[in-house]
Formats: sequence, C-alpha cells, structure tokens
Amino acid sequence: MSGCVTNFTKKRYIAYITSMIIFILLPFVKINGNHFFLLSFDHKKLNLFFIAFDTQELYLMPFLIIGMFLTILFITTLAGRIWCAWTCPQTIARVIYRDLLQTKIFKIYKSIENKQKPSQGFFVRKFLSIVIFYILSLIMMSAFLWYFVPPEDFFIYIQNPKDHLLLLGILFCASLAFTFDIVYLGEKFCVYICPYARIQSVMFDNNTIQVIYDEKRGGVIYDGHTKLHKKPPQGECIGCEACVKICPTHIDIRQGMQLECINCLECADACSKVQAKFDRPSLINWTSAKAIQDNTKVKYLRFRTIGYLVVLCIVFTALAIMGSKKEHMLLNINRSSQLYNIHKTSKNEIEITNAYIFLFQNTDNKPHEYYFDVNLKDIQDGLEIIRPKKPFKLDAGQKSKQIVVLKAKKKLADNDRKDTVIPLIIKAYALDDEKIVVTRESNFVYPKNSLLNHSE
Repeated sequence: MSGCVTNFTKKRYIAYITSMIIFILLPFVKINGNHFFLLSFDHKKLNLFFIAFDTQELYLMPFLIIGMFLTILFITTLAGRIWCAWTCPQTIARVIYRDLLQTKIFKIYKSIENKQKPSQGFFVRKFLSIVIFYILSLIMMSAFLWYFVPPEDFFIYIQNPKDHLLLLGILFCASLAFTFDIVYLGEKFCVYICPYARIQSVMFDNNTIQVIYDEKRGGVIYDGHTKLHKKPPQGECIGCEACVKICPTHIDIRQGMQLECINCLECADACSKVQAKFDRPSLINWTSAKAIQDNTKVKYLRFRTIGYLVVLCIVFTALAIMGSKKEHMLLNINRSSQLYNIHKTSKNEIEITNAYIFLFQNTDNKPHEYYFDVNLKDIQDGLEIIRPKKPFKLDAGQKSKQIVVLKAKKKLADNDRKDTVIPLIIKAYALDDEKIVVTRESNFVYPKNSLLNHSE
C-alpha cells in the first residue's frame, strides 16, 4: 500500500461554493415568469419547479415535504451525515467565520489544523470578524427570504423601510440570531441542538458510509469510552493526534462512531498527510463498518436503500402527476342568499332566475378572456345566461367576482309540495386557449307550483 494525501477539504470547499452560488442565484432564475421555489404570502401564490400554483393548490406541499424528509432519510442511511459537513448552511458559515475570517484574514488562530487551542486576546480583531460576519449573515438571510419574498419585490421593499417594517425586522433579527449561533454556539449547535444527530443514530447500519478509523491497521486506542494509551503498542498509528486537533466538533475519531461527527473528513486529510511520510494510506477513511471488517467494497444497494428509492419514486411521481393537473383558472361558485326570484313579465309570463357569485382567478402567467356555459344534467336547453352577457378579461394572477344570473327558459319541474333542486354543470373556459377549461357543479332551484300559481 502506498501513501496518498487525500483532499476531502478542498472538495468540500468546492461543494460549499457551488451550493452557495445555487442558493443565492436560484431565486433570480425564472422560466415563464415563475421561480423554482417561491412561497409568497404577500401575493398568495406558490411557485414549484417553475410552475405557478395558487394558495388553494397547497395540497402539493405535503408531498413535497414528505419527499424532502424521505430524501434526507435515504441519504443518511446511505452516506451518514454527508449533509452536515458538505452542504449545511451552519457548517458553511462556521467555516467562513472560523477558518476564513478568524484564521486566514485576521490571524487570530495560527492554523486551521488546530481547532482545539483557544485564542487569547485579539479583542479588536475578534470584534471586526464578528462585524464582517454579520454583514455576510445579512446577505445569507436575504437570500433565504428571497424564497418567500421574490428578489424583484425584496429590493423595492427595502427602499421603503417605513412601509415594510415587518420584513426588515425579520431580516435583522434573523441575521442577529444566525450571527449568535455561528459566533457563540458554533459546533455546539450541531452536537446538542440539531435533531439530525439523533436521527442518524437510528438510520445508521453496518453498511452506512461514515468516517471510520481502521483499528486493524492503526491499533486499538480506546476500550469503549476508556482511552488505553496515546500510541498503541502495535499498529501504524503514531499517536500524533493530528486527527484530534483538527476536528471541529472536538472528538477523537479513533474512539469509534459518535453523534458529534459531521463527516467533514478533516481528520482523514490530517492523517493522510502524516501517513504519507511513511508511504502508507490514511488510517481514517470514508467507508462502512462492514467494508472495513470484511475488507470489501461498500454495499450501496441493499434492502433499506432500495426501499427508500422505491418510496421516493412513488412520492415524486405523485407530485409530478398532481402538479401536471394544475388548473390555469380557478373557479369557486357561491349561491346568493335568495334561492330564486319569480318575476312576471309584461306579457304575463313567469320568469324564474337563480343568482350566483362566481369567483374567477387567472393562475396563468399571461392574460386570458373568459366565459362559461351552463347545462342542466337531465334537461336539454333549459337555461339561459342573463348576466354577464359578454366575456371578460383577466390579467395574469388577477381575480374577479362575477354576479351570474341564470333564467329558466321553460318549466323545469312540476311539484306541488316543495321546491325542486336540479343539478347544474358549469363549464368555464378561456376563449383564447382551448386547453384552459374548468368544470364545476352547482344547483338550479325551481319553485313549487303553489308559488308559481300565486304569482300568476
């Protein structure tokens, strides 16, 4: 076996830059005027995968949330806490604050390779690092808010602070809380507060990829929680403890799997540099317990991972199917408090009318002209639209309340005891797009004969 210096830290930095670029720029990307994800309480709309939905279509959110949780569980079962060290905003911000600002720029710490030694003094430098990080946290919290307040609105709102005090209050309070978390809590948040550490202990099995110290090669350092010696009497570990000094969560990976480990693999990089001097590979690797024990490759496809994949496919297929059935026009129908109106014309004819309130909304991203047809289920050519007589136009996202009056063109029922409720089908559509069609059901109430005779 030849020595090889690993570069997991550099790969993590690339993952950080990539994820931050996507996180910040994604709200600015729009297709057909829609965002990848936007839950706007101001405009009462949801954009999901560049498709616009109304808040009345939030039935899709449970599928999305279930899919996200199942994805996290699947990734945890497969690769442990890879999210924590490679894409979690907490870890990324902590690296920016501790490694970049405090160590590289202000030289408060001598090296990022020793995270266990506290710094003394440097009060001005520490204060400046906190101020700079707070400015960065404002940018990060703003980017987070862009998924709820689109950037095109956000930058207009902050120019009028008096009219948007709630937004600015949320922004500054969230930035302060995030700064306190990164500056004061640090990795203690990952160890004691974040629930993901507890979830991983349930999801792990012997095939889960994790950071593992190879006791067969390195030698036994711990007997359970008891440290036997700094350097094992037999094995390749030289007891330099470079892996301990560099650990951001202050653990000794040689003790075995621990909830505090976030899979950053900085210990693996540190060990590889030391072992490379002896022309040996790192004693700490990103592998599974079973692969180490049996000296085999990691088994990725197994019952649990395949099961999660199947369930994920079902959930996202259901989300795609339901999302594809999105209605580009929403229509709610309410009846007026008066069931019907009996009117006698100048020709001594009786007219029966029913009034409705139609609530139209154009959920498409362009204007359309709308109208509707009405038909009774069991009676042909029984109704006439009295109001509105002409089609009406709605801009993108616009709502409109239309008072609709329907008149019976002939006698629809013959009942002496009670009013007759006749099922009614309303077909609303866009005149300029044949694909936009919505069908709703309602009722037309026809009065009993005694009321008709009284009117005569």
